[in-house]
Amino acid sequence: MRWRNPELLLAGAVLALGVFVIVGTADVTAAASTLGLGPRFFPIIVGSAMIATGVFYVVDVLRGGQGDPEESEDVDPSATSDKKSVALISVIFLAFAASVDLLGWIVAGALLFFGVSWVLGAENRLRAGALAIVLAVASYLAFVKGLGVTLPGGPLEGLI
Repeated sequence: MRWRNPELLLAGAVLALGVFVIVGTADVTAAASTLGLGPRFFPIIVGSAMIATGVFYVVDVLRGGQGDPEESEDVDPSATSDKKSVALISVIFLAFAASVDLLGWIVAGALLFFGVSWVLGAENRLRAGALAIVLAVASYLAFVKGLGVTLPGGPLEGLI
């Protein structure tokens, strides 16, 4: 009867997914970056964390632990979804995907970050633009220089 417990099934699924991530990462081969981090580093960390979480969750459920019963939130059931924002963010993301090779990660990423912040209601557009540029450059450097992942440089190819 315990194996039919939904919480135990969820705990087992988290554990199994962690094992799947670790096993799936085992055959990835690529050169490590200058810091010694390769493409297996983060999947191994995530998979290990999922395995640990799954084990603790299974043990907790087997010892009688239960999740808190669902409580309602302060939600207005008559409120409609914001389809305009979803559509705009979808268009921005598709434009990013279509232009990243031409414009490069930094320019396309900055436009993506700025566009999403604008749609979600950023009040100070100058600050949003500056943060978008900082995020785009930081993520480019983290992946290209830190992890050795190739991202398109676009017109800024030789500058960074």
